[in-house]
Amino acid sequence: MNFARKPSRKQTAHEWVDYLRESNGLGGILAKTEGLVKLKLTLEQALAKLELEHLSSKIEPGWSSSKDNALFLLVSSASIANRLQQNLPSLINELQKLGTRCTAIQVKIKPASAQWEVKPRENAPHLRAARGFNEIAKKSWEDLLQKLAPDSELRKTVERLLRHKPK
Repeated sequence: MNFARKPSRKQTAHEWVDYLRESNGLGGILAKTEGLVKLKLTLEQALAKLELEHLSSKIEPGWSSSKDNALFLLVSSASIANRLQQNLPSLINELQKLGTRCTAIQVKIKPASAQWEVKPRENAPHLRAARGFNEIAKKSWEDLLQKLAPDSELRKTVERLLRHKPK
């Protein structure tokens, strides 16, 4: 098989970005990431024009996969969601003025992280680590050992395994 040559380790950051853009799978991911960064910057500009720039750090924008040119905004609280809902028409207009094709915006609230944590039981007996093979596993390895050629590397490895994993 002919594989593509590996890139040199001496490449600069700009050359790596070019390589990522050209590669099959990574180019699409990099393009989407760059698009989301541009969208975030454009959204910050639009919010600044509406005097809502203090909300920009609390909003994560993204494109909706169900509708064309539909933007969704993930926010951390219902109060921010309500404030954005009140300003959606103005926000859509500002985004269009800044060159973003946006016909609708959906505002969604991010689920809150759990406030509880799982603690181990204090009075539970500690499970000891398994040592060696059970009878069925040991018999299977021994059966395999009988089927292997006496001078094979695999046979030597299985013998070593059986020696070091006693029951």
